[in-house]
Amino acid sequence: MNIHRPNHAVQRILPLAVLAVVLGAQIARADAVTEWNARAGEFVTAAGLITQPASRVMAISHTAAFEAANAITQRYPPTGVRIEAPAGASVEAAIAAAQRTVLSRLLPSQQAAIDNVYRTALEATADGVAKTTGVAVGERAALALLARRADDGADAPEAYRPTTTAGRYVPTTIPAVPQWPTRKPWLMSSPSQFRPGPPPALESARWARDYNEIKAIGNKTSTLRSAEQTEIARFWETTLPPIYHGVVRSVAEMPGRDLTRNARLFAAVTQAIDDAMIAVFDAKYHHGFWRPVTAIRNGDLDGNDATEREASWNAFINTPMHPEYPCAHCIQAGAVGAILQAEIGRGPQPLLSTTSSTAKGAMRRWSSVEDFVQEVGNARVYAGVHFRFSTEVGTEMGRRIGALAAQRVGGE
Repeated sequence: MNIHRPNHAVQRILPLAVLAVVLGAQIARADAVTEWNARAGEFVTAAGLITQPASRVMAISHTAAFEAANAITQRYPPTGVRIEAPAGASVEAAIAAAQRTVLSRLLPSQQAAIDNVYRTALEATADGVAKTTGVAVGERAALALLARRADDGADAPEAYRPTTTAGRYVPTTIPAVPQWPTRKPWLMSSPSQFRPGPPPALESARWARDYNEIKAIGNKTSTLRSAEQTEIARFWETTLPPIYHGVVRSVAEMPGRDLTRNARLFAAVTQAIDDAMIAVFDAKYHHGFWRPVTAIRNGDLDGNDATEREASWNAFINTPMHPEYPCAHCIQAGAVGAILQAEIGRGPQPLLSTTSSTAKGAMRRWSSVEDFVQEVGNARVYAGVHFRFSTEVGTEMGRRIGALAAQRVGGE
């Protein structure tokens, strides 16, 4: 049986005393981009959005912030929205106005909290022409981008049709975002550009290997899953944007970086994650592959003598409500990892870290991008919700989308 153990280069959850020191250092290094990133993550979470719409909001707000900042500094080619900006306009004010305009439109339930953060941000900028022109640039960039993405398909009515026969009961909860494969991507030529081939055949040795691995280690009552593996599974139970954006801030907060470069980094990351969600749900609903809880409870039906049925098997965490293949968490990790690796290049490797809402705010750290990416795939197996082959395919899809984002948005 192939049960993957944690990479020992990965750091365990930090003690509270160490966590306080690390968080203090992060706050000290925050700039307008990273501060708005953290707050936007709080807003999408408080608004109750699920991962896919939340990722879309983050992509629009961070792309608007980049276009506004870049219109002033003119450091990089624009990525689609061309805004005229007078010389000397405040970049900080432009970023704040762009974020506030997008978030207010897309998260109206959070208007009061958004306005509070906006007022605080503007109070830190000296009054004058630079501030007022910066605000105007940010608002124009946001409105232009909102107009461009208004018809991206996110609001299309879902029309999922359960597989059944007349009169036969099936579970009545509609799966998550079945309309997502029809959305307009930011970077990809089509939602199916990176669609993978089918999962392993049920009679194959690979299917039996991965089936038996997750059956043993992903079971809610497994005695083979170690304490650290259980921590990892719980840490990555959340799929909302903040868990990935914390990792990105580890790079954005490195010494010597500037606002426009950080704004461009978050535009690349958020566009890649949003496209990753489009791509993975295109593949999920195309292949319609069963989840481990379904497969293992029906192990006598797959035609493979090496997969024994377990009638009451259940995953360690709640199984997400959409098809299994490929892994959506893994495609996000692969995309973020590819962009961060391109951003870091051959320079110093920062210590990566983030916190998790499903692990009571605990922090984990990684000494390399690859360690972080690999942990996400492992976590979904430990959690009992994804087969190993699905994590590998999802990660590779994400790497290809991340490479596309690094080339289109993130390149120097």
